[in-house]
Amino acid sequence: MGFAVHGTVVDGLNGRPMESVHVSLPGRHYATVTNADGAFSLKSDAPIPEVVFSYVGYRTLRQPSGDGSLHVRLYPEALRLDEASIITGDPEELVREAVRRIPDHYSVRPELLECFYRETLRKRNRYTYVSEAVARLYKTGYDEGVARDRAALEKSRVLLSQRRTDTLSVKVQGGPTQALTFDVVKNHDILLNEEEMLLYRFEMGTPTYIGDRLQFVVHFHPGGRTVDWALYHGTLYIDREYLTFTRIEMSLDVSDVGKAARMMVVRKPLSLRLTPKEMSFDLNYRLKDGQSRLEYFRSTIRFNCDWKKRLFATSYAAVNELVITDVREPAVPIPRGEMFRSVDILSEKAAEFQDSDFWKDYNIIEPSESLEHAIGRLRRGR
Repeated sequence: MGFAVHGTVVDGLNGRPMESVHVSLPGRHYATVTNADGAFSLKSDAPIPEVVFSYVGYRTLRQPSGDGSLHVRLYPEALRLDEASIITGDPEELVREAVRRIPDHYSVRPELLECFYRETLRKRNRYTYVSEAVARLYKTGYDEGVARDRAALEKSRVLLSQRRTDTLSVKVQGGPTQALTFDVVKNHDILLNEEEMLLYRFEMGTPTYIGDRLQFVVHFHPGGRTVDWALYHGTLYIDREYLTFTRIEMSLDVSDVGKAARMMVVRKPLSLRLTPKEMSFDLNYRLKDGQSRLEYFRSTIRFNCDWKKRLFATSYAAVNELVITDVREPAVPIPRGEMFRSVDILSEKAAEFQDSDFWKDYNIIEPSESLEHAIGRLRRGR
């Protein structure tokens, strides 16, 4: 890719860096998101005349690329409500109608998506693990569920702490397959099905804008019925015109530690006590020409680990991010031998961080300053 644009995005009112802003090229599939410092870098195989920036509650900005270095300010979108924007009906029925319209606005054709994936683990406030990958996601049509969806690694690298005390023999939910499993618009087993929706109560929130499109906002919470698994709290953003799901925020109810731990942990030693603190997911969907697809996924998992006979528990936080950076043609299924399975561990398949130009022409999420510092510390500790 011979063309590139980079820069930072800040809040126009207070100058603070804006994380997870969607950055894309109009008319192209290339995209990324900003990091914790508001920084981004976007590459293309064709000239880049302008760049589009969008974020929840802020005005979409189309910015000429100029010399390829941009410093962008985004401003909140003033809420403009007309009579058609005001809903006084049943929020649950609004969600059900959005579910009924899924076949109208999500692709029924298979897609092969290129993405960038990063997972990090912190022990207390110190990074002990960083792993990154360029991956392929093969997604069947939205009328087929997720059973045949696949992920495969294209290129990956990892850096682990060598301190014995940093070793964590716990496998929590993660890996690029997590974005397939928790694509709740497609995987109705998790939330948007008749049986699950009966377990929740819904309430209308204040409408907001995502980009230049007005969104209905619906909050949901466990409805009080007792079940054998943990439920979620969250918020649904539904496009007013098309009634498509634009953004979904969901956080596991961790009030019952046993139920939450069963949903969070893949495996752990018997002598380890694990206390869940948070398991949350953010999913963004991009609407283009009346069709919607997943564009960004982020999960945050926080938990305490306590080995028996030890006095204090140790806190851990795992963050996984995946952004769709390109759409490939043709949509060729991923062979079974190349599949990254949900039980696989990325660190066991990735190479060590060595080559400074490892990603070359791939679009990635730029590392934040704190992550760069963490990588430096991990390297020095080797």
